[in-house]
Amino acid sequence: MFLALKEIKHEKLRYGLVISMVVLISYLIFILTSLAQGLGSQNTAAIDTWNIKQVVLNKDSDINMRQSFLTIQQVNQLHQGKNDAIIGQAAVVAKHSDLPQISATFIGIKPTQFIYKDMKVIKGHKPLTNRQLVVDSSFETKGYKIGQWVKLNSLNQKYQIVGFVKNAKINISPIAYGRLSAWKAISNLNPNLAANALVTRNKYYKVTDNNLKAYSVSAFINNLPGYTAQNMTFEFMIGFLMVISLIVIAIFLYIITNQKLPNYAVLRAQGVPAKTLVISTIMQSLILVVSGILIGALLTWITSLVIPAAVPMTFNVPVLSTVAAGLVLTSIIGAILPVRTIMKIDPVKVIG
Repeated sequence: MFLALKEIKHEKLRYGLVISMVVLISYLIFILTSLAQGLGSQNTAAIDTWNIKQVVLNKDSDINMRQSFLTIQQVNQLHQGKNDAIIGQAAVVAKHSDLPQISATFIGIKPTQFIYKDMKVIKGHKPLTNRQLVVDSSFETKGYKIGQWVKLNSLNQKYQIVGFVKNAKINISPIAYGRLSAWKAISNLNPNLAANALVTRNKYYKVTDNNLKAYSVSAFINNLPGYTAQNMTFEFMIGFLMVISLIVIAIFLYIITNQKLPNYAVLRAQGVPAKTLVISTIMQSLILVVSGILIGALLTWITSLVIPAAVPMTFNVPVLSTVAAGLVLTSIIGAILPVRTIMKIDPVKVIG
């Protein structure tokens, strides 16, 4: 440790550049990870607040709620206890003459079931009639206010915003909660259709109708349009950055080690064991990478304070800590690569 610190202190510019490189890599990885977390959470934010375990859909729906339709007869045959709720889903465009249009997802719910009862309204109140809506807080950031009347799609009937709720998004689309009976009017479907799905907190919910099937919430989420592809894209990007950081750190350390071979040869000639030099190289790598990661984390924290609310980023400390640990691990692997050069130093050949 002493030898590593002494060398870093003596070669400030050289090691400062290495730290700067680690700062940039770690900062980029932290930001990409936060963006992946943010986009992922906007796909599943509402589902997470429901705290459900299974989703009952039409078996021919390809595990897609919008393509699933349950008839009145099927809904009546389904068990609907305190942990079960039937819902309707429809794509809508909210319009107000003085404000920008918002593409949203209308979720129709029953006031007697848990989604309605557990809804945490941050402003206003829950929908009490067929013409009232509780909308995601992103509506408020775009100028919508409680008491305003909005049109949904091309319907002549208007709906009044009576409340705002946080984390009401599904598939990146903000949600407008309303009555299930309003969903029927908005969807303009066959009168015999009663809902799109039943969601339940029961992990072992049983379905007797052969035309329906219960899916785990993880299977349902993984089949949300674009969700899996988006996550895999970010995972590959972060993985490639990890590999790149490993290669860059290894190259820097290899070059620096070769430049220091005469110094190492003198130390070996003086009786310093190769083990000490190897440990010094690894500790030096750890000091440089940990310093770079800490500065990168500081920059990420500053970014979280100034970034606009519209940017979907989630700064999850446990996840970012895991990423930081991965960077430290890659640095150790990168530091081990030049070890063979140190172990093979021949003082006589190097000194001449």
